Amino acid sequence: MTHLPLVPPPFSIDEYHSRLAALRNVMADRRVDLLIIDQSEHRAYFSGFWSTAAMYQALLVPLHQEPVAVIRSIDAPSFSELSRFSDCVCFSDSEDPIQVVADTIKSRGFGATVIGIERDSHFLTINRAAELETLLPTAKFIDFSKVMWEMRLIKSPLEIACLKVAAEICDRAAAAAFNVAHAGVNEREVFTAMTSEAWGCGADNAQVAVLSCGPTTSFHASFNGRVLEEGDIVFVEPVPHFRGYTARLMRPKVVGKPTDQQMLTAETMIRVQDEQFHLMRPGANARDVDRVMREGALAAGLRDSYTGITGYTLGLKCPPRTSDFTRVFLPNSDWQLQENQVFHMYTSALGLPFSETIVVTPDGGKRLTEMERKLFC
Repeated sequence: MTHLPLVPPPFSIDEYHSRLAALRNVMADRRVDLLIIDQSEHRAYFSGFWSTAAMYQALLVPLHQEPVAVIRSIDAPSFSELSRFSDCVCFSDSEDPIQVVADTIKSRGFGATVIGIERDSHFLTINRAAELETLLPTAKFIDFSKVMWEMRLIKSPLEIACLKVAAEICDRAAAAAFNVAHAGVNEREVFTAMTSEAWGCGADNAQVAVLSCGPTTSFHASFNGRVLEEGDIVFVEPVPHFRGYTARLMRPKVVGKPTDQQMLTAETMIRVQDEQFHLMRPGANARDVDRVMREGALAAGLRDSYTGITGYTLGLKCPPRTSDFTRVFLPNSDWQLQENQVFHMYTSALGLPFSETIVVTPDGGKRLTEMERKLFC
C-alpha cells in the first residue's frame, strides 16, 4: 500500500470566522448589507462547502448574521457534512435557482438593501445578473469584483500545510510517471502510473495531471496513445488537489540519451530560475522577479522571444478555470510580493519545461515541490 503523506488537521471553525470577519470589514467599508457569493472557490473558502457547477448555487453573507447557503436538494447531505455553517435553503432541480436566491433574500429582510455581487464570477452570467436585478427591483447592487480573489492571496499556516501535501503528491506522481517512461511504452501507461500515484497519495480531484510526449512537447496538448521512442521528450505536469488546494510541478525526461544542447538548455534554465526564486521576498516587485527569468532566458539564447507569463497564483481551485491568474508575473506587473503568497513559477525551452510550487518567505522563494531539478533520462 502507498505510504500516504502526513495530512494536516481540518480547518477549524475559528479560521472560517476569521475569514468572515475580514470579509465583513470590507463589506462595512463599502456599505454592503448582504453579499452574494457564487464563485465556487469563494463559497468553499468562507463556508467549507464545495459543489458542482451543474446548477447555480450561492452563499449569502449578511453583514451581521450567519451565512445562508442556497443549494440543490441533491447536495444537502454533502452540505451537512462539509459546511461549517448550518443554515441553508434547498431547491429542487425543477426550480429556478436565481428565483430561489431572490426569494431567500427577500424573506430574510434584504430585498431593499445594498447587495454586493461578484461581477467577475465565472458563475454569475450576464443573464443571471440581469434576472437578479429584475427580481430585486428595490435593491441597490454594488460590484464586489476582485475583493475575494485578493483576500485569498496570503495563505494561513494551515493552507500552506495543505499545499505542502499537494506538492508532495506532485513529486510522487512525477516520479511514478518517469519510472515507466521508456522506449516501447505507450504514453497512456505513463499517464496511468502518474494519475494512479496521485490518487493513491490523496489527490481529491479528477484531472490530476497533464502529459505530452514526442520529439517536442506542449503545455496544453492532449495525448493519443503514442508509443515512446528513443529521443522522445516526456513532459509531465501533476496538478493534484488536496482539500481543494492545488500544487503544480513540471519536469521533462528524455527517452534515451539527451543531446548536449538539451543538457545545457536544462542546466541554464534551472540556474536562471533559481535566481528568480531567490528574489521572491516580501516587498519585491513582481516585474523585477519576472525580469530575471524572461531576460535571462533571452540573453542565454534559450528562446527567440518570451511572450508568456513566468508564474501565477496557486491556492483553492476548481473548474471551469484551471489556473488562477489573480496575480501573474509579466514585464508590466505592478504589484509587490507578500509573505506566504504561493505561486506556480514555470519556464520552458526546446520542449523542456521546469516549474515549482513556491511560497514567498523572508529568505526568498521556498520550494514546496521537492523533486530533483534536472533533466531526467
